[in-house]
Amino acid sequence: MAAKKPENMSFEESLGELELIVKKLELGELALEDALKQFERGISLARISSTKLQSAEQQVQILLEQDGEQTLAPFQEDA
Repeated sequence: MAAKKPENMSFEESLGELELIVKKLELGELALEDALKQFERGISLARISSTKLQSAEQQVQILLEQDGEQTLAPFQEDA
């Protein structure tokens, strides 16, 4: 089965795959060509993940704005 395109993956999926790629590369057992392909895939996953994270952060900022000011409240965990 062909790997999903990074832009079609959830943030969690891309982060999980990126972690696997890092582990493979750290082992140093891949042939140079395979290592380069994995590195390229990893860079693509990292860029897409970063974009998705920035988008989520922007959405949170927008949701927190009220009357032109940011209002933050302490986190209250339900008992």
